[in-house]
Amino acid sequence: MSDAHPSTYDGGNAKIVTACVLIIGNEILSGRTQDENLAFLAKGLNEVGVRLREARVILDIAETIVATVNEARHKYDYVFTTGGIGPTHDDITSPCVADAFGVPLIIHPEARRLLESHYPPGALNEARLRMAQVPEGATLLPNPISRAPGFQMGNVFVLPGVPQIMRAIFGELQHRLKGGAKVYSRSVSCALGEGNIAKPLAELQARFADLDIGSYPYFRRADFGTTLVLRGTDRDRLAEATEALKTVIRELGGEPSEGMSED
Repeated sequence: MSDAHPSTYDGGNAKIVTACVLIIGNEILSGRTQDENLAFLAKGLNEVGVRLREARVILDIAETIVATVNEARHKYDYVFTTGGIGPTHDDITSPCVADAFGVPLIIHPEARRLLESHYPPGALNEARLRMAQVPEGATLLPNPISRAPGFQMGNVFVLPGVPQIMRAIFGELQHRLKGGAKVYSRSVSCALGEGNIAKPLAELQARFADLDIGSYPYFRRADFGTTLVLRGTDRDRLAEATEALKTVIRELGGEPSEGMSED
């Protein structure tokens, strides 16, 4: 984990470990490709006590990538990038991360060996060899599917954009992440509009300032209503707030329906 900034703690003295995801690729911003990685990473990070605080989608522009990586790696404990480490001319994430850390880009011997073992003899051409390029000093991240590795540089984890491969690599590294307090959530739905519940909900949030309480309206064919999601690190505190919320809903003439808690 980076020591670029001190760890923070929530109101209950639970350690907070943070992360940022940088989704790199013109195809995402053009709408040609739909991102499938962000939700997976958010859930996977929460499983090990790492809170995703920010996600950005940026173009394949070297200056933008370098500046964003440098900003994020000093602001958060972990940074995860997706996209831009393939064999084509527009795959520029690896050299940009090298520039961000001020080190040369090299062909990693082990990465080259992995690619040589994956492709038939003579098939490892100049384009494919680009996938063996990493910043000097980087640690390879094993790729159990196509062999071309991701890599870690400091607190920055560089992953491919292809969802199946990204998920496989993340699965290999997830256990290495040092998280803080895990966040739990509970949800309560009711057939009340947000406008009806807004004022007492704000009062409830003030009362339980150590929790995050979100309001999400839903519209179905036969009815409409609101789902309230409560999130926090203390299970007992979360249970207390959930019961208080149910009381508020009943006082407003609604009937609360609780969903399953998520670990």
